[in-house]
Amino acid sequence: MLEPAHHADVVIVGAGAAGLAAAHRLTSAGVPTLVLEAAPCVGGRMSTDKVDGFRLDRIGQLLTTSYPELRRTPGLDSLVLRPFAPGLLVHSDGRHHRVAEPLPGRSARGALTAARALASAPRMASRGGTPARGTAPRGASSRGTSSRGTAPLGGPLDQARLGAALARLAATPVERLLSRPELPAAQALSARGLPSRTIDGFLRPLLSALLCDPGLTTSSRCADLALHAFARGRLCVPEGGAEVLPELLAAALPPGTVRTGVRVTAVSTTSVTTAEHGEVACRAVLLATDARAAAELLPGLRVPPFHELTVVHHTAPEPPLEGPALLLDADRAGPVAHTAVISQVDPSRAPADRVLVSSTVLGPPPDERTVRAHLAALYGTPTDRWELLAVHHTREAVPAMPPPHDPRRPVRLLAGLYVCGDHRDTSTVQGALHSGRRAAHAVLADFGLAPAHAQGAPLPAAA
Repeated sequence: MLEPAHHADVVIVGAGAAGLAAAHRLTSAGVPTLVLEAAPCVGGRMSTDKVDGFRLDRIGQLLTTSYPELRRTPGLDSLVLRPFAPGLLVHSDGRHHRVAEPLPGRSARGALTAARALASAPRMASRGGTPARGTAPRGASSRGTSSRGTAPLGGPLDQARLGAALARLAATPVERLLSRPELPAAQALSARGLPSRTIDGFLRPLLSALLCDPGLTTSSRCADLALHAFARGRLCVPEGGAEVLPELLAAALPPGTVRTGVRVTAVSTTSVTTAEHGEVACRAVLLATDARAAAELLPGLRVPPFHELTVVHHTAPEPPLEGPALLLDADRAGPVAHTAVISQVDPSRAPADRVLVSSTVLGPPPDERTVRAHLAALYGTPTDRWELLAVHHTREAVPAMPPPHDPRRPVRLLAGLYVCGDHRDTSTVQGALHSGRRAAHAVLADFGLAPAHAQGAPLPAAA
């Protein structure tokens, strides 16, 4: 129950990543803060279901170890990131192709040299080692597959160009990326001289995994930010499931700060009205809900279009792929955009000696037999003995970011009323955390207070 002792200077509506990050900034500056969440638990879309000992993400957005806000946000010191294997595994023309990630700090010239070396290196056998460039999936025949140096990136020169482009992005300051001319991502990538094979064979499936946008309609600035983060770090997931991140944030706040099961029905600059406890007075209100819920409380607030997403979880008798690889489908030959043996990446998500395969479909739930057939082709192994654990469909999973898109949309609506979330920044966990920080700093500025600056320590990363 909300008692007078729980009333605060700032009331935050919504206990997702953005709202909890803002709460940390405010409480660290000595501002009494109350976070109200309508759901019975924190996290919003970053939720994880538990089924028979498996931990199943409902959306499962990918993180990268280079996200600055993961280091800067108080409360995330103990977050453990489970990285995927270096590089990406791309399925194209019946084969698996290992695509190397650029190393942080590598120059464009160094990337050219490395990419040429990769293009001329002998192919590794997939059995007994990490699948490499030009290898067939387990159980798949090599007949009719593409020759060395073609799919999915093109020849050695095309690969060198891609490596150099990613290295340049990695070295470019974020503010300079945000000042570039803005186009749909597909047009911008083509204008930079990257061949269509490279775009369709690697960048499109990669951005589909990062931004849920297979059409490459995203603002080129936002796509550049995503590729910048990819080029500077490793793709990863939080150990224990997506919900661990918001749960750590909530647990590190002062006791009584977060109240779940409280539905806010109206807001103003000096109070919020709840369905269960009436009016709660305050000095400022920060809306940290998703875009649609925020617009219901503040009619006229822009609601962006969304990308629809479905996550399908299976358990298999044995791992269909060796190692913690993220497998992308460059051919778009079925509903699955990307998939992973997630228990190889994070063993805590499955019971001991059990296998968890999580696959993402960019759209509504397809027929399960179609998903199984596509996974059989991607992994090169029969899937008829796989057991379906869950199908999670989210109609408004990720805010779309077509141009023109301002990734630094104002968080201060007027004195005493603020808004944050991934719909005010970029549609990533980094964007949600960053918008929460921006909103908290706007509140503190209006209160005449300086934010407490804390240098985040490096996050522990599991091997």
